[in-house]
Amino acid sequence: MTASEKWHKTACILCENNCGITVALDGRKFAKIRGDKDHVASEGYTCNKALRLDHYQNGGARLTAPLRREADGTFTEITWEGAIREIAEKLSAIREEHGGKSIFYYGGGGQGNHLGGAYSGALMRLLGARYRSTALAQEKTGEGFVDAHFTGGHTTGEFEHAEVSLFIGKNPWQSHGVPRARTVLQQIAKDPLRTMIVLDPVRTETADMADYHLQVRPGTDAWCLTAILGVLVQENLVDQRFIADHTVGADTILNVLRDVDIHEYAQISGIDEDTVRAVARRIATAASVSTYEDLGVQQGPNSTLISYLNKLIWLLTGNFGKPGAMQPHSWMAPLASYSLTEYATPVTGARILGGMVPCNVIAEEILTEHPDRFRAMIIESSNPAHSLADSQRFREAMRALELSVVIDIALTETGRNADYVLPAASQFEKWEATFFTLEFPRNTFHLRAPLLDPLPGTLAEPEIYSRLIREIGGVPSTYVTILRAAARLGRTAYKVAFAGLIAADKKVMGIAPYLLYQTLGPTLPENARSAAVLWALALRIEKMHGDSMRRAGHRNANALFDAILASRSGVTFTLDDHEDAWNYIPHKDKRFPLVIPELVDLLEDLRSTPARHTTDEFPIVLSVGERRAFTANTIFRDASWRRRDTKGALRLHPGDAATIGLADGADARIVTSRGTATATVELNDRMQPGHASLPNGLGLDLPTPNGATERVGVAPNELTDLKWRDPIAGTPWHKHVPARIEAIV
Repeated sequence: MTASEKWHKTACILCENNCGITVALDGRKFAKIRGDKDHVASEGYTCNKALRLDHYQNGGARLTAPLRREADGTFTEITWEGAIREIAEKLSAIREEHGGKSIFYYGGGGQGNHLGGAYSGALMRLLGARYRSTALAQEKTGEGFVDAHFTGGHTTGEFEHAEVSLFIGKNPWQSHGVPRARTVLQQIAKDPLRTMIVLDPVRTETADMADYHLQVRPGTDAWCLTAILGVLVQENLVDQRFIADHTVGADTILNVLRDVDIHEYAQISGIDEDTVRAVARRIATAASVSTYEDLGVQQGPNSTLISYLNKLIWLLTGNFGKPGAMQPHSWMAPLASYSLTEYATPVTGARILGGMVPCNVIAEEILTEHPDRFRAMIIESSNPAHSLADSQRFREAMRALELSVVIDIALTETGRNADYVLPAASQFEKWEATFFTLEFPRNTFHLRAPLLDPLPGTLAEPEIYSRLIREIGGVPSTYVTILRAAARLGRTAYKVAFAGLIAADKKVMGIAPYLLYQTLGPTLPENARSAAVLWALALRIEKMHGDSMRRAGHRNANALFDAILASRSGVTFTLDDHEDAWNYIPHKDKRFPLVIPELVDLLEDLRSTPARHTTDEFPIVLSVGERRAFTANTIFRDASWRRRDTKGALRLHPGDAATIGLADGADARIVTSRGTATATVELNDRMQPGHASLPNGLGLDLPTPNGATERVGVAPNELTDLKWRDPIAGTPWHKHVPARIEAIV
């Protein structure tokens, strides 16, 4: 580092690990980026993608003024005052005529932009809005449904210490998820006493390192996992003592698994029966097992059932609450509800899991004459017109709304279909954080300070929501006056005053983030106003996990909050022992109820469930959204960062290419039930015959110097179908799209 360089601590925002980084600035440019060795979680680790973050901050075209769509479809720049006034008036009118339940919220975060979402709830509660969704409803709600029954919350694997690591539809080498993923994978691969098992139809980079690669036929993961479970039960390899001491309903599950035809299920999945048995025996004899399921199965057939089977593997072998096994964990703020109380969407009656409307029904909840349809939509830090199944249908739904408002840093594909677009400050121009606090026994949290001043004309999301709330009205000014006066006396007086207001008016809880922002926020150092909501979350940590918080070095909630504000490399906010894992289990007897009736039914029905969904018309299984070395989520609105695979190739097995008449580098036409696209072919023997893939992060409509837009690569959800979705969670089949691939003559 030269004398003129100053390094600023922050974090990567491209995946859930949010590794700590340090940035050397040249004006507003990220001149250099490297891992932060002081970071409490990543300890200096980072992958190649974080080093390209200047393409997020300074690539593409930023918005610097609110936009309003005119009658002719064009956008006009308007003032912030005008935009806030008009949006508030329209939201109020829709609420008055149709009720707050007709106002729908989508987003609130992306990979690292979570503080804004924490404040959005105050606006939605003020409006009486009930329904919301996020990208998690495209992935994790099926797993969350199983977790809610079994453990009451999310569980995570201790892969750094596990004797056996099982990755199901997961390629941590590219998609991470596991902290310091590549380092941990290399450690596992080099240790002769440890075993890595990968279940994936693609021979991924992680599969290359594995001791066992179960290269299943696309869409047959459930049969393979059931066969493994069948071996565990039929060869009496389960942990009988753990089952007797810590589970309920085991006999029902064990009886079902005793009847599994292991040979037949192995054949269906395309795996040799001896290999299935060897994998089951290795799992059963290990001192510890950790598992990780991800989008490869969570966005395909039988996804909720697969989550059930995955968790049965570690439950029936007693791999919970001990070193190297599966663990529950604390949260700074839960990302979803793990309540077993369910409710349904107002039009289609779709099941709402984790508090999130299934993404595949959103358009159906709008494009109808039903009186309870969604009529307004606020979309924040998300791009559902690109990321949700059947983009054409979603665009149609947006145009049918009475009001649509997008909050983002750029004019995205979703923004181009909105009535108003409000320009947000970037993630490096404001105080920001992520609530992906998913680790055990040491759980960490990182509040990131801004590296730059906001671009003129932009606002942070908490300020946008606060202005809308003030314009709409309904929050008594006396509440703000009382709390501001109390804040000047210190946090003890402030806590008493807040508790008094809640006791007098229960509605205060719903608008608490707004009140915190307006009253505690101005007292925080370095203009960290957006961090005010974290004080309330620190109080929650003290109440729910006080011993773990104090073990981590914080004597009380205020001490934790001060540490969060002061640390630029994050803090450990809870520290547990392995025996503490049982304290997280909500069941009174601390026993896991193994029977989830509808999933047991699906398990039994596997005997007659179709394992193949392709047809003569659409004979190829197309997987969209593959993570590759030079792909990232779509906050990169600048294609120049990609050094390889710049167009996002269609990966195809050489045998399929020969049959179709395609050479490497040729253009091919992809046809599905919902659309067509053209892609450049890459012959790749990592794919099985009959299986093709497109990457994530491509297909954006990016601005050109002449003011037009240009699409680079395929927008995958021009090809996907809303109807292909899980019967329980409604999660989409992005990884299993029946398709036809044609040579372009």
